[in-house]
Amino acid sequence: MSSSRTTSIGGVISLLGAFLAAAMVLGLLAAGLFMPAVGATGAIARSGVDIFNELPGEFKTDPLSQQSRILSADGKVIATPAEQNRVIVPLKKVAPIMREAQIAIEDHRFYDHGGFDLQGVVRAAIANIRTGQTTSGASSLTQQYVKISLQYSALNQGDKEAAQAAIRKDYMRKLKELKYAITLEKQMTKDEILQGYLNLVYYGDQAYGVEAASQHYFSIPASKLSLSQAALLAGLTQNPGTTDPVNYPERALARRNVVLDRMRELGKISDKDWTAAKKRTIKQDLKVSQPKSTCLASPYPYWCEFVINYVEAMPELGKTVEARRRLLRTGGITVHTTLDSKIQKIVQEEVTRKVPIGDPSNVGAAAYVTEPGTGRVLGFAQNTKYTVGKQSRGKTGIAWALDKRWGGSGGFQFGSTAKAFALLTAMESGMSTKASVNAKPAGDKPYTYQPSEFPQPCGLYEPWPVRNDTPWKGGRMSLMEATALSTNTAFVALAQQLGGCKVRDTMNRIGLHQADGKPMGKIPAEYILGADEVSPQGVAHAYATLAADGKKCSMVVVTKVTQGSKVLAAPKTKCDQVAKADYVRGTHKFLEYNMTNGSGVRNQLDGRESAGKTGTSDKNNESWFAGYTPNLATAVWVGTPDDGNKRLMKNVRIGGSFYPVMHGASIAAPIWKGIMSRALEGEPIIKFKEPSDKVLNGDLIDIPSVNGRTVAEATKILEDAGFGVDVGGSMASSIPKGLVAGTSPFGRAPKGSVVTIYTSEGPSEPKDKDKGKPDPSQTITIEPPPDGGGGPGKPPKPDSTLTTEATG
Repeated sequence: MSSSRTTSIGGVISLLGAFLAAAMVLGLLAAGLFMPAVGATGAIARSGVDIFNELPGEFKTDPLSQQSRILSADGKVIATPAEQNRVIVPLKKVAPIMREAQIAIEDHRFYDHGGFDLQGVVRAAIANIRTGQTTSGASSLTQQYVKISLQYSALNQGDKEAAQAAIRKDYMRKLKELKYAITLEKQMTKDEILQGYLNLVYYGDQAYGVEAASQHYFSIPASKLSLSQAALLAGLTQNPGTTDPVNYPERALARRNVVLDRMRELGKISDKDWTAAKKRTIKQDLKVSQPKSTCLASPYPYWCEFVINYVEAMPELGKTVEARRRLLRTGGITVHTTLDSKIQKIVQEEVTRKVPIGDPSNVGAAAYVTEPGTGRVLGFAQNTKYTVGKQSRGKTGIAWALDKRWGGSGGFQFGSTAKAFALLTAMESGMSTKASVNAKPAGDKPYTYQPSEFPQPCGLYEPWPVRNDTPWKGGRMSLMEATALSTNTAFVALAQQLGGCKVRDTMNRIGLHQADGKPMGKIPAEYILGADEVSPQGVAHAYATLAADGKKCSMVVVTKVTQGSKVLAAPKTKCDQVAKADYVRGTHKFLEYNMTNGSGVRNQLDGRESAGKTGTSDKNNESWFAGYTPNLATAVWVGTPDDGNKRLMKNVRIGGSFYPVMHGASIAAPIWKGIMSRALEGEPIIKFKEPSDKVLNGDLIDIPSVNGRTVAEATKILEDAGFGVDVGGSMASSIPKGLVAGTSPFGRAPKGSVVTIYTSEGPSEPKDKDKGKPDPSQTITIEPPPDGGGGPGKPPKPDSTLTTEATG
C-alpha cells in the first residue's frame, strides 16, 4: 500500500511543480493548499519565486537544419541534401483537420491561454491523484515546443547531455521551460508557434514534421489529410518510437482512437464523422512510401550520390566522415561541381538510344566522360532508373560507370582495351612504331602457353590457352597490324619480350586500377588481355592520361564549397607527368591507326583525329570502347552486370537490333562516337602532336654481318645486337648451301626491328650472259617488306566482314 502511495505522489510531483510555478508567475502562490500532500512545498515555493525571476527569459529557437545545395557547373540545382526527412511547410498547407487533431490531443485550450495553462495543470494533477497514475499531462503546446526545440538545439550541437536535460522530469526543468514559454508567446503568434511545432515534432519511422510524415505514411501532402489520417498522426507525437503504424500498427490504432474520442468529446467532430473514422482500419489509410532522399528527387540521381560520397571524403570539410556528413546535411553549404549538364544529357541520350532502359535483353550500358589535363568529370550515365529499393531490370542504385568507393560496382573485364598500356610500355622500352613481334599461331584453336614460358613474378601458375578472333598462322607481325587486328598472341609475345611486370607497372603508374581500388593483377590474362574488373571511370581517366601526353591528373568533381560568403574548400587539379610525352605520342599512332584501319574504322570522328581501342571479354559478355581526342576522353561499357560472367553474348537482340556476336565495335563504339561527336560540336579541332623520329622509326644501328654463319649462329648474333630475327627463304649464292647468304634489311636498321635471314642454295653455274657479274653473296640487297616492320606484309584493309576484336 505504501509503495502504491509513493508512486502516486512521485507521479504528480512534476505536475505540482508546474502548478506552483504558474502560481508564482500569477502572484497566486497558495502553497498551503498543497501542504498536506507535499509538506515543505511552501518554503520551496517562496524560494522558487526568486529562482524563477533569476532565470533567463529570452528564448531563441535554432533554425531547423538547413538543406545544402549541389550545383552543376552552370549553376543548376542537382540536389538539396538534408539530415532529416523533413519538409518545412507553412501552416496554410496543413489540413485544418490536422491542426484540430493535434491541438485536441495536446492542448485543447491552446488559443485561449498564455504560455501555460493553469486550468490544465490543476485538471491533470487532480486526475492523476485520483487514478494513482500519471495519465494526463500538464504541459501546454507552447511548453512542448520549447522542450523539443531545446532538445533539437542540443543535439544539433552534439551535446547529448544537454539534450537529456531538456526532457528530464524535474522541477527546475519545468520552471525554466515555463518561463521560456511565456517569453515565446510574446515573440510569436499562436499560429507561428503551431506552425513551428508541426514542422519540428517527430512522427516516428524517421519522419520529421507533419509534411514528411504525411508523405511517408499516406503518400499525400499534409494539406490533404483526412480525419482518420490526421488523428493517427496527432496521436504519434506522445510516443513516436513505439506507436508508429509501420512498426506498431495495433498501438497506432489504439492511439488514433484516443484522439478521435477526444475530438468528439470537445465537439470538434460530429458523431457521424467519429463513427466513420473509427471504422477505418490502419491498412485502409496506410500507403507507405520510403522517404525520398534528395538523390531520388534529383534530375541526376547517380551523380548526386557520387558527389555526396566525394564530399564526405574531402578533408577540408571536417576531420571525420561523420563531421563532413553532418555539414553537408545540416550546414546549408553550396557544393559547386564539374558536371556539364549539356554533356550529361548527351551521354544519357546516346547510351539509352542504343541500349534502352529496361531492354528485354537485360544488357547494361554505361559511359563516363572526363577532360584530359584537368581531371574534371563532365558526365556519366547508364541505361537504368535510380532506385534505393529492390533492384530489378532497368532499376538499380549502383552506378556502373563508377569505382566501388564512389557508389559503383565491382567492375567488369575490359578485354583488349588493356592493350594500349602494353604499347606505351613498348615505346618506353625503346621500340618504335615500326616494331614487330613473333606471334604464336592461334584462332578458334588456342595456343596454350606453359608456366615455363611466363616465369614469375607476373607469370603463369598453370597452362593458359589463348585464342585470336582473327586467325594467325604464326610468325612476325608488326605492332600496327597487331593493334588493328587485336591479335592476342602478338600482345602476349610483346609482354614476354618486355617483361610482364613492366606492362603491369605501366598500368598502375598511368592510374588504372581495379574497380575496388586494388592495383591491377599480376596474372598475364589480367594485365595483357584485360581479365581484371575495372570501371568506365578508371579506364576513362587512364586514357585521359594518354590524351594529355602522359600527364595524370587527380579526379576533380567539386570545384568549390561555400557556406554563405565563406569559401570552405576550393580543390585544385593536381597533375603529374607519369610518362614521357614522346613515348605517349608514339602510343597515339597505334590507337589512331586502329581508328582508321582497325576496330574503330566505322566510328571515326568526322574532321577530327581520334585514338581508341575496343575491348571484349571472354564469352563476349562484356564489351568496351575507350578513346580520346586532346579535348575529351570517354569510356563506354556494354555488358551483363548481373550474370557472374556466365552469359554467352551471341545471337542477341538489343534495342531492336540483332547482333550475331557482341564485340566492342558493335554497340560500345557507336555510343562512344555519338557522345564524342555531339560533345565536341563547336569545340576547337586539336591535332595530336607528332612523336620524334626515334619513336617513329627507332634508333638506327649497324646490322652485324652474318653471311656464312649457320642459322643458329646468325640468330644469336642478331638478337644480341638488339634485333628480332625471322628466317626467310633461300637463294642462289656462292656461300655453301644451308648457311646464311644475306639479310633484309642490311647495313643499318632501327633497334628492335626484325631482320630476316636468307639461306644459301649453293652456287649455280652462271650462264654465258651472266659471266663477269659480281658474286651475289657479296652484293645481295633485299628490300624490307612493304609494311616496314619485317612482318608478313601490310595489314589487310578493313571491310564489312573484318573481325578485329580479341576475346582474351
